Amino acid sequence: MPVRTVAMLTAGGLAPCLSSAVGGLIERYSEVAPDVRILAYRNGYAGLLTGDSVDVTAEVRAKAHLLHRFGGSPIGNSRVKLTNVKDCVERGLVREGQDPLHVAAEQLTKDGVDVLHTIGGDDTNGTAADLAAYLHSNDYELTVVGLPKTIDNDVIPIRQSLGAWTAAEQGATFARNVIAEHTANPRALIVHEVMGRNCGWLTAATAQAHHDWVTGTEFSGWVENAAQRWDVHGVYVPEQPLDIEKEAGRLRKVMDDFDGVNLFISEGAGVAEIVASMEAAGQDVPRDPFGHVQLDKVNPGAWFAKQFADLLGADKVLVQKSGYFSRSAAANDADLALIKDCTTYAVDAALRGESGVVGHDEERGDQLRAVEFERIKGGKAFDPTTDWFTALLADIGQA
Repeated sequence: MPVRTVAMLTAGGLAPCLSSAVGGLIERYSEVAPDVRILAYRNGYAGLLTGDSVDVTAEVRAKAHLLHRFGGSPIGNSRVKLTNVKDCVERGLVREGQDPLHVAAEQLTKDGVDVLHTIGGDDTNGTAADLAAYLHSNDYELTVVGLPKTIDNDVIPIRQSLGAWTAAEQGATFARNVIAEHTANPRALIVHEVMGRNCGWLTAATAQAHHDWVTGTEFSGWVENAAQRWDVHGVYVPEQPLDIEKEAGRLRKVMDDFDGVNLFISEGAGVAEIVASMEAAGQDVPRDPFGHVQLDKVNPGAWFAKQFADLLGADKVLVQKSGYFSRSAAANDADLALIKDCTTYAVDAALRGESGVVGHDEERGDQLRAVEFERIKGGKAFDPTTDWFTALLADIGQA
């Protein structure tokens, strides 16, 4: 059956790939199927439920290449789960008694959509799978082709999610300026909190990128301008247990020797302990529509800082979060190359009627393919025994 109308949406949190992925899809369709109508639902699944869409005009097609230069999403994002009826009703996206899946299906039918491209993480693509299954059961065939967006790089079985490399690079840039704050106070404890709910990949990769900058930079060695003072001193990820008392003993010597300590901490590290503490105290644990703990409200970085500050004898404590800075950047060269490969494959797969999430499949020899929706899961753990990470920990004395 020929493809006449293609729709796209971006959903979930931002990542340094959304704008480029949208641009890449438009460019590829314009190249191989210029007569196909392309429309975009604004603000993710919220736009699909409310029928808020815009057409990709000839003028937009002609300037699609410019989207590779920007962060953010040119069509807007939201966090909406179509199977969470209560949340959709409370947000005014559907009326009481309506099934969001049915509302979405009706909108796609009304718009004559043959292919839907979803650009998002496992929640976004899982929702797309729910929608495709619902449509199939109601005799409406829709090809759904997702692109894996998450700076956590934790989508199973995708080797590398779009935007993660850029987020690590940008996090290191953020860290460089924040760590310069050590010169403002003696015995400064600087905690750099990096995004990563269940996966420590981004924290590890960000710390590695900063450490690479330190080792590749010539310092004067005069007073505070020394490599040891600017380097990473500790990296903590959810996949590794942490003995705070033992680490504090090691870091106390670092503080005494260099007059400061710089820690890179995943926002998911220590969350289990924090949640247990809140629940034991009878406090409500804030959660989003997907049931995830709202990390910005439980504040893991501040919790870590509090645990370490007294033990290290810190005179000044600074906690800074790079997440919004990192995830909003434009894609770097490595991600642009990955995005081009994936968007090209996504369009070609869509025109073949092949659904799935496009990426390098770790369980199929890293082959670039449309991975079946039922195999897509979130929460892929970072392997802390990977060579580059163990080498980093050895370099900074944490091994």
